Amino acid sequence: MRLNFITMVDSYDIIVIGAGHAGCEAATAAANLGSKVLLITMDMNKTAQMSCNPAMGGIAKGQIIREIDALGGYSGIITDRSTIQFRMLNMSKGPAMWSPRAQCDKLLFSQNWRKILETTCKLDIWQDSVTSITFRESKICGVKVSMGAEFEAKSVIITAGTFLNGKLFIGHCSAEGGRIGELPSLGLTEQLLALGIKTARMKTGTPPRIDISSLDVSKFILQEGDVIPEKFSFLEEQSSIQSKGVQKPCYIVHTNPKVHSILESGFGDSPLFTGKIKGIGPRYCPSIEDKLRTFKGKDSHQLFLEPEGWDTNEYYLQGFSSSLPLDIQIAALRAIEGFEKIKIYRPAYAVEYDYFDPTQLNATLESKIIPNLYFAGQVNGTTGYEEAAAQGLMAGINAHLKLNGKEPFILRRDEAYIGVLIDDLITKGVDEPYRMFTSRAEYRILLRQDNADLRLTERSYNIGLATRERYELMKTKYEQVNACIDFVNNSSATPAIINEYLESIGSTPITVSKKLSEILARPDTSLSKILEIVPRGTFSPEVIISAEIAVKYSGYIEREKRAAEKIIKLENLIIPDDFDFQKITALSIECRIKLERYRPKTIAQASRISGVSPADISVLLIYFGR
Repeated sequence: MRLNFITMVDSYDIIVIGAGHAGCEAATAAANLGSKVLLITMDMNKTAQMSCNPAMGGIAKGQIIREIDALGGYSGIITDRSTIQFRMLNMSKGPAMWSPRAQCDKLLFSQNWRKILETTCKLDIWQDSVTSITFRESKICGVKVSMGAEFEAKSVIITAGTFLNGKLFIGHCSAEGGRIGELPSLGLTEQLLALGIKTARMKTGTPPRIDISSLDVSKFILQEGDVIPEKFSFLEEQSSIQSKGVQKPCYIVHTNPKVHSILESGFGDSPLFTGKIKGIGPRYCPSIEDKLRTFKGKDSHQLFLEPEGWDTNEYYLQGFSSSLPLDIQIAALRAIEGFEKIKIYRPAYAVEYDYFDPTQLNATLESKIIPNLYFAGQVNGTTGYEEAAAQGLMAGINAHLKLNGKEPFILRRDEAYIGVLIDDLITKGVDEPYRMFTSRAEYRILLRQDNADLRLTERSYNIGLATRERYELMKTKYEQVNACIDFVNNSSATPAIINEYLESIGSTPITVSKKLSEILARPDTSLSKILEIVPRGTFSPEVIISAEIAVKYSGYIEREKRAAEKIIKLENLIIPDDFDFQKITALSIECRIKLERYRPKTIAQASRISGVSPADISVLLIYFGR
């Protein structure tokens, strides 16, 4: 018997397609701003599923999570509630490089996100697969789902992850799917391609999941969390490990020549090398077979065993992503020391999927081709939960603002890693899955993980997303930071008070009284130790860290601020949307081609396009009378 479905009576302001990290942030941001939102997902039990590694943050990614939190998003809060181990990476380097990272309970992470979604006002959830976007007189008017229902909306945000025409590979075996055991999303790519949206294929992969009880962990290097773990959110709620007082361990293991030999014996059956996989894979997170080819002759590669939850034996083997046949995978794993009796829950596999050219997007992540259509996450050619969540947040904010006739919310490169991420995508495009690194940011001493709230919370509060509680916490924190800085800049220490400490760290003793700021400028000195010797009230650890960075690195910070101010002037030089670059014959031919293709909004944006030289920028400045 054929079932007939009626069209839903309710209509929405915004529909979000996909409930991954991007979709969840997009839906909650738009709803918290006041839009009526429908989030459509293929499986409500896989909300914000950690499809790959069970961790949030890391190099530059940790800064992004802090920025999302400062803006009023939820990724930092959810991570803190799900954390099973926390580490601050790169502590041996300068503060621009410090990056928080948390291992998470994957099941708890998804459950915590679902609680947020289900309790967010003005946000509804529907389980199904979107097959097409509907139009009325060339304007978006909603979506249609596979079971026949139709939903009306003024804007649509696509956050479909790796599910658009997704295909899975293990050796000679392949199947349709966005994740193992899950169906792909079909129909959307073909519709958008017909409407002028450029699309291509990318590839990602995931390693096997392992039963830790089957391994001899005494053969591995133990990797524990920080003794005093921090957290992501700037709010006052403790993280799960701070409240429990316990963390789960990770382990470091290594491959060996025997492992490599077994893996290489399967290369003839690898879909990566036989041409079955045509999508481009992530250069910075390669499969184990890619590593063996790229670093031929290397005897060993480091792998990490990461726990997937508090109460499970399941561990994730970071660094062993593969699409090799199952028998080759198991044989190679058994050749690792301590893995001789290994049991696996799931094999490694590769996923190939559709993405869309991000240079066809505005800085708001709205399509230049189809008004009120937004793209966020891996559909824009990025990789990583953090990059996806950041895009989702910005798409949700801007979809709401546009529907309400307000100015767009755009972050500059000197304001946030999120600004760097989106600017890179829309001006440079992608030829491989994009991953954020600190090296991509010109102003990384300004974009530290400790000051994301100072940079972004007030801006978010002014558009109505960040709460008053969050805003007041930020103001109070920086009143204390400034008080601490003033004390350091205006107080002195005598030789009798400070020399014992200086000698203990191998620093030259002083012979006359010195300002605390001068002493703190020395490389090995610590403000927390100085304040124990020259006490002045009580400051929280985060206040002391921020004050110490501000004093110790003041010269670098001021230099970067001056450099950023010069670029901001170029950001304010707007290029008309319909400007004809071909008529400026003084521009190089390559420059004109690139400018016509990418249609930069400002001269600063034009300066970041590959193929546009400083000489070309000078020509543009002269042409526009500057």
